[in-house]
Amino acid sequence: MRKSSMGALVAAGLLIGGFSAGSASAADLGGNCCADLEERIAELEATTARKGNRKVSLTVSGWVGQQVMWWDDGYESNVYVGDLGATLSSHFKFTGQATIAPGWTAGYVLHVEVRNNNSLGITQDYYENGTNVADGVQLLQSFWFVKSEKLGKVGVGLQSQASDNTAILVDGSGSLVPANWVAFDYASFFIRNSASAVTTDGPQYIGVGGCFGGGVIGDCNGGTQNVVRYDSPTFGGFSVSASWGEDDMWDVAARYAGEHAGFKVAVAGAYSELTGGSNTPQFFDDTFEYFQVGAYIQHVPTGLFLYGAYGNAQYDIQTGDADTYYVKAGLRERWTHLGHTVVYGEYEKNESSGAFVQSTYATAPNADPTDSDFNLWGVGVVQEIDAAAMSMWLSYRNIEYSDNSGLDYEDFQYVKFGALINF
Repeated sequence: MRKSSMGALVAAGLLIGGFSAGSASAADLGGNCCADLEERIAELEATTARKGNRKVSLTVSGWVGQQVMWWDDGYESNVYVGDLGATLSSHFKFTGQATIAPGWTAGYVLHVEVRNNNSLGITQDYYENGTNVADGVQLLQSFWFVKSEKLGKVGVGLQSQASDNTAILVDGSGSLVPANWVAFDYASFFIRNSASAVTTDGPQYIGVGGCFGGGVIGDCNGGTQNVVRYDSPTFGGFSVSASWGEDDMWDVAARYAGEHAGFKVAVAGAYSELTGGSNTPQFFDDTFEYFQVGAYIQHVPTGLFLYGAYGNAQYDIQTGDADTYYVKAGLRERWTHLGHTVVYGEYEKNESSGAFVQSTYATAPNADPTDSDFNLWGVGVVQEIDAAAMSMWLSYRNIEYSDNSGLDYEDFQYVKFGALINF
């Protein structure tokens, strides 16, 4: 008997032994017990998920990411240790596919996230009152797909919709995880003002820009959803996507990537609509609309790069909108044998009006402001370690917030050091 069958043989033996111990007589294997046992072993091997069964492959991948963050909100400072925020947290993913016919495949994705001190939920008083930060194991994606080399791919189930992270993913600098336009690090922190030191009242950064459907400030409609999604084949660097999901969401996206005269170029844009996506009663019958576009260009010989993104959020009925601008520039160069080093500077601005401005303290001269302004600037360095499929970073950010409530808000600043290792 083949050595590769030993594991299955042991399993079969235990299984048969279990039945024997629980009954007066052993299972009837027929006249040719060895042939029947071989057949049962083959069945076990065909359904054992080691590298997939004989028809469908299995690949396990993922990463572990953690960081240390020092912050100062103008009244208080502290140091937290935690993960990188929902969708960027440590995770593992099972993927696989099988060939149906020449040019046709079917496959699956099962994506599980393991959150630890989720940075999207941490506030100033987290360690005082044990605020729930949604730690634990979360299902991020679970879907099957059918793909044709000529016609494209259709997926059904819990997955990223066509507009999820559209503007972000064109960033090829190597600094996408530590520096992007989503408030992964500080979303739930309360915005301090000069009139009060209370931390559990008033506006939070998660309310800036009024995103719905996932995402904070940038990348609205950025969470995975139960959708049917179509992705076209890539023609000359161009591709398109579309998806429709539950209650009720639809979106479209277009992408391009290529290299010309020593420059890498990537551009992507998307439009999405989400109806009934708010838990605010007056928004129940309204439709949230979001447009986003991102572009990246890098001069390959020198490593100089520039990345920018723009997003616009609005409602059909409610007045006002929110505009978000993000730009990052820097240098990606290989200075050591470890891997590329990325040095960058970043700037982000959000201007919101009307329905997209969050209410502030009830004691403020204007408790319900109608305009707000958010500004972020930062610098950082990323070191890639090729031998370990790893990236390490150190960065600094300063955030300013203002509105027409009549209050003066304190700046929020933080330094973070972290790493992510792929497997």
